[in-house]
Amino acid sequence: MLALLKRNFLLYFRNRSGVFFSLLGALISFILYIIFLQKNLTDAWNQLPNSGPLLNNWLMSGTLAVTGTTTSLAALTQLVKDREHQVDQDLYLSNHGKWRLPFSYLASAIIISFAMQVLMYVLMCGYFREVPKLSILPEVLLIMLLSSLLSSLVNAIFVYFFQSVDSLGKFATIVGTASGFLVGTYVPLGVLPDFAQLLMKCTPATYIASLYRQVLMKETLTLTFKGQGNLLQEFQEKMGIQIKWQALLTKENTYLIVLGGILLTSILWIVLVKRTSQKK
Repeated sequence: MLALLKRNFLLYFRNRSGVFFSLLGALISFILYIIFLQKNLTDAWNQLPNSGPLLNNWLMSGTLAVTGTTTSLAALTQLVKDREHQVDQDLYLSNHGKWRLPFSYLASAIIISFAMQVLMYVLMCGYFREVPKLSILPEVLLIMLLSSLLSSLVNAIFVYFFQSVDSLGKFATIVGTASGFLVGTYVPLGVLPDFAQLLMKCTPATYIASLYRQVLMKETLTLTFKGQGNLLQEFQEKMGIQIKWQALLTKENTYLIVLGGILLTSILWIVLVKRTSQKK
């Protein structure tokens, strides 16, 4: 198993252009915010004190959610490459077992996704000259882990339906482009039409972004909206900090949805692996 993991890591990180393009969706949302969106959002909420740091953390949260999605998909590209060139057949015959090989692809994607989220978080903190409080780091790392698990499982399910790297590359381009919209980084969730909001609420990464926002923005929200409960609720709904169904979801509700998504996608992935291994 360790040999398979090492192989997947080397193949991913040796392809420097692939690593860059796996981060491109996150980098685009970050750069667009700096060049265009930061001033517009700051002007829209200029009545708020500390609106700059508040919105910077909002952007960081969405960008981390995008990073988890795009990097895990890029890591899983190796599965399709091996299948297309029938390398997987050789690996199956090498006594790696019917579970070790697919699990190695999934585990590699989870670890790579986690590592790249840590990297993006450090880079963004450095750019905004923000030193995160040690008290929030354990929960931030927990969300990174949950994000890696959920995005890797969702992408692993999609990847099983692709037979060529070319078709998967086109799908990855769509995901990289759309992910910034779907987590509400380009346009805040609450200002979109109902159908667009529903589409975003059906996207797993939206709930990851919500968790990031509730953790990273907690202290700034408390200071900014002190004694302004109604305005705080409006801000949280419009900016997608808390997702609204019938009412705003609490952080605990959001964790439960994410854990439920991980459980459901784990079951679907196991079923797919069983079906695939029976055909070999």
